[in-house]
This record gives sequence, structure tokens and C-alpha cells, in this order.
Amino acid sequence: MKAIILAGGFGSRIAEETIHRPKPMVEIGGRPILWHIMNIFGAQGVDEFIIALGYKGETIKQYFLNYHALNSDITLDLCTGDYTVQKSIRPEWRVHLVDTGLNTQTGGRVRRLRKWIGENETFLLTYGDGLADLDLGKVLNFHLAHGRLATVTAVKPPARFGRLHIEEDRVTTFMEKPGEGEGWINGGFFVLQPRALDYVDGDDTIWERDPVERLAGEGELMAYRHQGFWSCMDTLKEKNMLEEVWASGQAPWAVTTSRVAVAVG
Repeated sequence: MKAIILAGGFGSRIAEETIHRPKPMVEIGGRPILWHIMNIFGAQGVDEFIIALGYKGETIKQYFLNYHALNSDITLDLCTGDYTVQKSIRPEWRVHLVDTGLNTQTGGRVRRLRKWIGENETFLLTYGDGLADLDLGKVLNFHLAHGRLATVTAVKPPARFGRLHIEEDRVTTFMEKPGEGEGWINGGFFVLQPRALDYVDGDDTIWERDPVERLAGEGELMAYRHQGFWSCMDTLKEKNMLEEVWASGQAPWAVTTSRVAVAVG
């Protein structure tokens, strides 16, 4: 199964970290949050990723081009320039790094990636700044059982996020950042049918606005209620909180490397 990860935004709300790198490359425990997200997916059988690049996308390309060197023990011969990889952890993933434009909105980025998705292929979509201890198998089974075009993972953090009204799992209203109240909100992990992208008009379309609101209004958006851990990394405060959780050794989203990679060397 394929997963699209939106990694092209400017990350302006955490500018202290994103002035020199895109938000998905901001590190938690010495590794980019993008790596953590991909491990969540990879541990549960997702082996192909389509990364939607934009702001400072070259930084993400450089990271993956140098992935083995950055994540391995290496012996260098400085006389000849030869090197030997002594130990390497190699995830069994295929990663497509696709430039979707500097100023393209979230919906436009996904629409530009349509050719990377099969005509009838269910796929996953998430943002490059959110972590959760999500059971993707349960979310996928829920999606396939209801037969609609889209599933959003609903979570319950602070009221500053977009609010969902849910009736018997069907999303009846999707309001992006209404500014008041509490309840279920968009957790950022979607399961979609390709036809859901018909709701995106062009590069200027914000996925969380017109497309998702229309899907909800037409009864094509269902909500999987996630009761476990979820956090985005919108601010420096949230970044520091995630660092503390990771450092505790009890990060709910953590997976063991043996589940997502094969060791070589």
C-alpha cells in the first residue's frame, strides 16, 4: 500500500526550527519527524511512500540520498577515498520524492500526485508533522467496510484545531479551525479512494477546506475515532514535548527497527 506524506509547507508557526529546513526534517530524538512517521507506517506493512515536496525540498532529497551514510557505521580510507559500510539498517521501502511546487496548497499537492496512485488503489494520506500510536489495520478495515470515498482519523486534543461533527461514524460537518469548543478533530491520517481527488480543483485548493467539507456534506467522509496518543508538531512547545516523550523511552508511537527494516553488515 502507498502512503502520501505532505512535506512541502513553510512551517511558519515553528519558524525557530524551519528557517533552515522544512518542518518534516525537524528532529525528534536526533531523527527527522518524517522518519518517525514513516516508521509508524512501515511497521504496519506500508512499503511505498510518495513525499510531496515544496519548501526546501532539496533538504529532504539530500537526506534520503545520503540515508545509508547517515544511518550506518562507516570505515573511510582517507588516502583513496574508499569506504566500507560496516553496519547498516535498511528499511524495505520505496520512496518517491516529488516536487509539488513551492506555493501549492495541500489539496493541490495531493492532486499533483494522482498519477502516482493506481486508478482504483486505496491509499493513505497524512501530514509531515503528526505522530500517533495508530493501528492502521483497524483504520483500513473500517474504511473498506463503509465503502465511502474517504476516512479521516478523528482525535481529541485542544480546541484550536478543526472540529468534526460525527453521527454514527459519518462526518456530517467538517470545520477547519472554528475557534471555539472542543470535541473530535482532524487527526491528519486519511484513507482515500482516488475518486476523492475529484473534489480538488487545482493548486490553490486547500484539502482541509472545500474538498473535505464537500465530501462530508455528500456523506462520503467517515471518521475513525482514535482513542490513543496523538500529537502534531505545530509549535516549538509541542516539539519540545515530543522530545521529552521520546527521551523517556516510552514514546507511544515508537516502533522497533526490526519490524521496519533489515540489518545488513
